[in-house]
Amino acid sequence: MNRREVLLAGTAAAISTALPRQGRAAAVAAGEPARGWQYASATELAAAIRARRTTSVAATRLVLDRIERFNPKLNAVVTLAAESALRRAKDADAALARGEIWGGLHGVPCTVKDTFETAGVRTTAGATELRDHVPDRDAVAVARLRAAGMIMVGKTNVPPWAGDFQSFNDVFGTTNNPWDLTRTPGGSTGGGAAALAAGLGYLTIGSDEGGSIRVPAQFCGVFGHKPSLNVVPFRGHIPPMPGAVVNPPALAVAGPLARSAADLLLGLRVVGGPLPEDAIAYRWALPPARKRSIRDYRIGFVLDHPLCPVTGDVKDRLRLAVESLRKAGARLEEGFPAGVDLAEQYRAFLEVMWVADLAGSSKEELDRIRAMNAAPDDVFTSTMKHAVDASAFELASARDRQLVMRQAWQRYFGEHDAFLMPADFVPAFAHDHAQPDSARVLVTPEGPRRYWDQLIWASIASLTGLPATVAPVGLTRAGLPVGIQILGPWLEDATPIFVAEAFEREFGFQVPPGFE
Repeated sequence: MNRREVLLAGTAAAISTALPRQGRAAAVAAGEPARGWQYASATELAAAIRARRTTSVAATRLVLDRIERFNPKLNAVVTLAAESALRRAKDADAALARGEIWGGLHGVPCTVKDTFETAGVRTTAGATELRDHVPDRDAVAVARLRAAGMIMVGKTNVPPWAGDFQSFNDVFGTTNNPWDLTRTPGGSTGGGAAALAAGLGYLTIGSDEGGSIRVPAQFCGVFGHKPSLNVVPFRGHIPPMPGAVVNPPALAVAGPLARSAADLLLGLRVVGGPLPEDAIAYRWALPPARKRSIRDYRIGFVLDHPLCPVTGDVKDRLRLAVESLRKAGARLEEGFPAGVDLAEQYRAFLEVMWVADLAGSSKEELDRIRAMNAAPDDVFTSTMKHAVDASAFELASARDRQLVMRQAWQRYFGEHDAFLMPADFVPAFAHDHAQPDSARVLVTPEGPRRYWDQLIWASIASLTGLPATVAPVGLTRAGLPVGIQILGPWLEDATPIFVAEAFEREFGFQVPPGFE
């Protein structure tokens, strides 16, 4: 038996010691969730650890055991931190025995996206250039998770530089979707979403510029939250390059993914707030959800649009989800707000995104973009080409439009509480590593679609900086998860998460077959 086996050998005994099993009823009576601890929420597990119904060591060994069993076919966790996780779990249990509680995640095993720097643990961002990069400090979000008691069991896979709707790279290979191993879990937080769905951790931290939390949440059937812009510090995230001193992002955010809406709130409360140097002057407090009953909510929705038609199997699930809110008593109104045009917002998003993403590019890369051919209706490529040589006035105008469009939505949220729309127009699709990525085509029952059209439904929340939550709302006829995207008012992140809780009561997280 090797050292790794020794570390994991006590898993079954540890769990059974923590929770004696005289049948399922006895286990549940002892405090175990009906689905078992492997699929408990982070909130449930944290409460159980504090109440001494289980231990952090038992929970951590359980997760490490599941990683050993299931990760070989998923490739979701790409850097394992087993020994340090068990040491930290023992410290958490010892602290609790002394009456100390570190925070809301005391003793809870979690994963971290491999774009967030982690002290002493390799962080590659999926890039060959960073294959051996071992940071000497944590990203701000990771430091806050640790301070709240998180046990980091490992890092999860991403595409190179977090720049794809799939999660594969030359450092670690391809991550598979637990619902269908021939399909992608999404990107760029694909490894984290796949790990959550497979029970390889209780919470993860992701990042999102154009859907990188929200699309994997849909593809893997978990909850994901893109916070309001700059609520969660981005320092220590890659990109940009390690150690770079940059302004706050124009679009990108860090946020939680989980198996319950309550866990999104838990994670957001842990990682949110100003940078330490800014906290000298002010504090951040998450406002409560606007109303306490879904019956009091006025909610708009759009489930399809000619610019980005939604496949029939996804749209069917979205309609059922909207109808569930109607039956619960919410007031629902179909249509975009007055003055909001999806095509205009998508173009403005691309303009801001390319300005941000192309900064610091080499002359060779910029020349390659200039040489690209763009079809008349290919807004993605044409705006990228234009951004290469955009004037300072054009760049400033793009940022101005960003604020104008946020204000248009805020006027809408003066009378409405949330807005529903697709997270993506397709469910998880088959692995496609064709290069260049612009050559990829999504095959749907309604016909072929451009790969990068997946940005369109994500672009509204990204451009405006508004909070957006994705909640699972069931499966397609082919058995693939569908999520609904819930847009909320500026800085009122708890409001879309509250609506996600309403969907959770009707639908909720489902365990992928074979991962029980």
